[in-house]
Amino acid sequence: MKKIYLYILFLVLFPKILFSQIDIISEPRSIEINEIELPGVEKIIQQNMDKNIIPGGVFLIAHKGEIIFFKSFGENDKLNNKPYQKDDIFRIASMTKAVTATAIMQLYEQGKLDLEDPVYKYIPAFEKTKVLDKFNKEDSTYTTKNTIIPLTIQHLLTHTSGIYYGQFNKGKLKAIYQKNGLNRLGLSSKNLTTEEMVNKIAEVPLAFQPGTQWKYGLGYDVLGRVIEVVSKQDLVEYFQENIFEPLEMNDTYFYLPKNKQDRLVKFHTPKNKKRTILKSDPMDYPKLVDHKHYAGGGGLSSTTLDYAKFCLAFLNHGELNGNRILSNNSIFLMSNNQIPDSIKESGKGFTKIKGLGFGLGFGIITQERPKLWSFSEGTYFWGGAFNTKYFIDPDKELLILGMTQIYPFKHKKFWNQLNKEIYKSIDELKIKKNTKY
Repeated sequence: MKKIYLYILFLVLFPKILFSQIDIISEPRSIEINEIELPGVEKIIQQNMDKNIIPGGVFLIAHKGEIIFFKSFGENDKLNNKPYQKDDIFRIASMTKAVTATAIMQLYEQGKLDLEDPVYKYIPAFEKTKVLDKFNKEDSTYTTKNTIIPLTIQHLLTHTSGIYYGQFNKGKLKAIYQKNGLNRLGLSSKNLTTEEMVNKIAEVPLAFQPGTQWKYGLGYDVLGRVIEVVSKQDLVEYFQENIFEPLEMNDTYFYLPKNKQDRLVKFHTPKNKKRTILKSDPMDYPKLVDHKHYAGGGGLSSTTLDYAKFCLAFLNHGELNGNRILSNNSIFLMSNNQIPDSIKESGKGFTKIKGLGFGLGFGIITQERPKLWSFSEGTYFWGGAFNTKYFIDPDKELLILGMTQIYPFKHKKFWNQLNKEIYKSIDELKIKKNTKY
């Protein structure tokens, strides 16, 4: 573990040397689909549909350089007998974070920012940011204190900034964000531009001193604004030019063009513990008019294949279709645990579960992983609020990607069952060597 931290420290101190001299050069690859029958995987999905745990969805598995499973299941809109399609567009919510982290690391590689830079260097409003001190629950007033150290890019990337999601917290934190009009942010806004949103976030006190705790929040939305300031482009333009176009992600947007809006899938909500139903769609933000609000933490919508291309670029050391979006060294930095032991030992880290850490943009399966999990050490993963998930296992060269659209989704056993069966099926497969995607 010490070797990893030393290497990461060296990456931070001497990035130009490392990026120019020891980066892994991967062979150019393009996507190939060579589907194989995986009856056990289909059975798990169908069983959960039969129990009304999921209405269906689109699922993709890539292994050893090929997409070996890519199928849609069930009905997106039962009222109109509309089945899920492979090219359906899903609200991917927090799966946006990995895209934003990628953009930050691109700028880092180019020497345009440093991970230890104070956020106020790019967004002056954060120069006066304070930390919450005392709170009066009677009227939601509060006092603040100064930060001990400046808020940095690294703090935002690792969710150790003290910026949080108000709607996912109880008590004083939720009340403070409610009072300042921040509880509904994270996906879109009909009123605020990205710049206006981030300046409002800067006015609200941090939940704790930067670098002392882990708490999920709007830090990636702030990073989206950092990208705009550094690149001198709107976030949507930067993503399009530097990530979506190189990877041919042609169906990924903050706001869908009108000719693609009918492909946005229906939103489901649980009726009870055993059933899901269609809801009159309150989540039509991808269809709003673009007025320059880009939520870098959760605003994107995408297709299964588009997001698979993004993940496959990570599996191929940062390159796909002959286009490189990241160096392998950046991927190494992103996919290793970045939460200090001091935070984890305090009980205020990403999780108390052994075997889980957090890198830059996603969770990490560490060497202490429980034996009951199928994932290899070094697997990284994340998901979106509407039950979309990805798992990237570099050791097995495996990508698992699933898209549904349910909120809230409380059936964690579904993903555990599905992943267990996928790993079992993969172990039983005899796939030709030297396949390419």
